[in-house]
Formats: sequence, structure tokens, C-alpha cells
Amino acid sequence: MTSLSDIYSSLPEAIDPKGADTKTVAEADFNARHWSSPVPGPLKPGSPEHKRAVAEMFRDTFNPYKPSVIAWPKLDPETLRRVTSLPIWDIAVQTEGKARLRMAAYARMIDDPDMKDALSRNAWEENRHKEVLSKLVEAYDIKMAPEPPYIEPRDTEWAYLVTGFSECVDSFFAFGLFALAQRSGFFPAELIETFEPVMQEECRHILLFANWLAWHRATMPLWHRPWFELRVLAVWAFLVYERIGLATSIDADGNVQEQDNNFTVSGAKDMTNMDVSLRDMIDLCLEENERRFSGYDPRLLRPKLAPNLARFLRLFLRRPSGARALEKTA
Repeated sequence: MTSLSDIYSSLPEAIDPKGADTKTVAEADFNARHWSSPVPGPLKPGSPEHKRAVAEMFRDTFNPYKPSVIAWPKLDPETLRRVTSLPIWDIAVQTEGKARLRMAAYARMIDDPDMKDALSRNAWEENRHKEVLSKLVEAYDIKMAPEPPYIEPRDTEWAYLVTGFSECVDSFFAFGLFALAQRSGFFPAELIETFEPVMQEECRHILLFANWLAWHRATMPLWHRPWFELRVLAVWAFLVYERIGLATSIDADGNVQEQDNNFTVSGAKDMTNMDVSLRDMIDLCLEENERRFSGYDPRLLRPKLAPNLARFLRLFLRRPSGARALEKTA
């Protein structure tokens, strides 16, 4: 049986990310954000055309150069303090470590070659994200809690669903927070440029998950569907419970540290000195969500729950008097 580390640490094609010129890197970045299937007509979930389109999208939009090659920018003392004080680094590294294992475990149990290939690539990219974050922590001397052992999940489907749905929610709000950090100047331009490809890869990941989910539902036996939908509801209940509380860990000095599982939802106040209303933050998340998905074939399904809940909540929110809208940066 193939080991999980073999899945998340290798790719079918061997590409040297350091051996490309500027034009090649720019083309890869463009291709990572734009893709459309040449197959005419609808792409119905469960159909061979839909399944192949999903796998081809994920393979064709792979960027071998970013974020593999990173020259970490030197930060001034104030910017360094802001970045290192964010309460996200422990849980970010650990989340990517768990995600690579869960993606690889689920990819290993899939028989369909197209979906197996897509999810195996997803596991590799999650591993790349973990390596990027680990190198950032090292480059800026961020104090971390010791990483826990990463254990192969007992219930592979449950673990994959938890990771997939969690990424759909977290990415929606992370898109907005990242744009807020850029517009407010919280992150310098060099660091924004460094992490931009990571954010776009998260968009591809949840695009894959949404379409895998539709494919899985369409192709599973009817008798299995009620049990699966109950599991989905249980996953959402678990994620709500997880985000209500704080995870606790021990840092490198032996001190108890709280990790905010809900930072992507509540972190706007930590990313800017501006007075940002909840309505403006929701608008920014919706705008960024639409922008990041806009380059992909509209026939592929998008994650809907987080954007729809945000739109519903927005109906009950008024922009505070005197509040100014968030302006785009050039």
C-alpha cells in the first residue's frame, strides 16, 4: 500500500521550480487563475465530462513556481512585530499538516483515476503550504508551540469532509482578510506578493472540493445517500462547536497559548487600524470571493454556503453612519 507521505510529497511531473525565467513564471501564474473546459454544453455532476473537467482543471492550473520559490522580504521592526504577533501561526501550520495527511488518505482510498489524481495533487499542494508557513516561521523567528504528531485518520471520509468544509468557510473569510491587510497596509507589498499565490491555491482547493462533493453525491448508491447527508450535518455541527471555543497549546517556552480557530471570521480588528464595519467586511469577502473564482469555467460548481450566509446576514446590517467604504489599492 502506498504511504501517505509518498502521496503528498511527490508529483507525477518533475519540475525544477528554480529553473524558470520571468515570462514562464508569469504565464504559470496566469494559467493558475484562468481555465475553461473545451467540452461544449453543461457539465452535469456525476457525468464523465464533469469528472474529467474537474481533474483537468486542477492539473492544468497547477503552478509549479509559486509559492515554491520564495525570497522572504526583510521587514522593518514595526511590520515584523505586527506579523509575528498574529495569533494564527501555530494553528495555520498544524492545519496544513493535518490537511495534507487527510487529503492523501482520502486520495489513497479512491478508485476513480481522475479524482485520485486530483486529490493526490491537492495533498501535495497542502504539503507545500505547510512548508511555506514553516519557512516563514523560521525566517521571522516566530515562537511556535511544538507541533503535535500528525496521525493518519481512522475515519478517512469524516476527516476529508471536515477539512474540505472547513477550508470552504475559512477561505471565504481569508480572501477578505487578505485584501483588507493589503488595502490597510498591514502587510507590506512584498509580503502580499509572496502570499498571493497561496490564497489563489486555496480558491482552487475549495473549487475542487465543491465539485468532488457534487460528483460524490451523484455517483454514490441511493441507499448510502441518507447516511452521507447525516454525516455532512454532523460535520457542520462539529465545525460550529470548534469555532465557538479556543484551542489550547504549549509554546516553545512552556507557556499555555490559546489558538483562535475562528480568526478568519473575527480577525479584521487585528489586520488594520481602520474602523471596519461588519457590513463592509462582508462586502469585501463577497467581492474577493467573486474575483478569485471569476477566471474558472462557470459550469464548475462554487462553494455556496458561506457566501449565501454572508449575504443573508448582510440584509440585517446597516453601514454605521460616518463609516467609509474600503477602497481598493492600485
